[in-house]
Amino acid sequence: MEKADRTKTGVIFNIQKFSVNDGPGIRTVVFFKGCPLQCRWCSNPESQLPKVQVLWDAKKCVHCFHCRAICPRQAVSYANGRILIDHIACDSCMECVKECPARALKSEGETKSVQEILDVVMQDEVFYEESGGGITLSGGEMLSQPYFALELLKAAKEEGLHTCCETTGYADFKIFEQLLPYLDLLLFDCKHWDPLEHLKGTGVINERPLINMRAAIMAGKDVLPRIPVIPGFNDSLNDAAQMARVLKDCGASRCQLLPFHQFGENKYDLLGREYSYHNTDALHKEDLEDYRTCFVQNGIDAFF
Repeated sequence: MEKADRTKTGVIFNIQKFSVNDGPGIRTVVFFKGCPLQCRWCSNPESQLPKVQVLWDAKKCVHCFHCRAICPRQAVSYANGRILIDHIACDSCMECVKECPARALKSEGETKSVQEILDVVMQDEVFYEESGGGITLSGGEMLSQPYFALELLKAAKEEGLHTCCETTGYADFKIFEQLLPYLDLLLFDCKHWDPLEHLKGTGVINERPLINMRAAIMAGKDVLPRIPVIPGFNDSLNDAAQMARVLKDCGASRCQLLPFHQFGENKYDLLGREYSYHNTDALHKEDLEDYRTCFVQNGIDAFF
């Protein structure tokens, strides 16, 4: 395989060590910034914009407006009791973050090289060896920075690591197929079986993800489709039956169900964004037993 360019850089927003829910064994998860989907229930909304951005904490703010005064791009404004950051105008200079007297502003995301990330990941090499773990690329979406992801995966394989990704699969197949040889496991998020409903919930149709998932399965890769079960979006028994049909058509025989939760709700306030699922009850395994059974009855081994 071609040698990795370890000087290649990309934007990430977290490196999480000792994860046991993102692939086999003990893993280090690298969270990429940027995602082509805009899922209304996203638990990592800070990951959607593919650049470093500023978050505002209303609980800490003293409304001195120093941030507005010093912003060279006039990207900071004030309305309805909130500091508003224009993330398009912002050039991520972070002067507002540095000078905020109340520490109410913080940066989200940082630029790292492949080698800088591997230096962190390889600190836990012994745990990967003992548990069968490795590195997982998550996000956001790694395919939003495909060439950075490619070099990171190459470097991980050079270090002998098991490689995994959590992906929506939303990318042109010519890009997706370049990463495929360097992936041992793909955790493939499937949002909805219907293209138009998928568009309503995520901002894109599901054609590209399904093409890429089918291609990965046909290539003999270990692929685990994962379905976030969202109230009012894809949680009906008909949705389960139709999703099972689509998965079988792609060559899948199993899937993991991910019940809706509210873990990311507070992040929308920090971003100054409206959250579509305020006051929506979380789902639990016991709520979805009939839903799971429907998959099984339609030939897909579904589990939580």
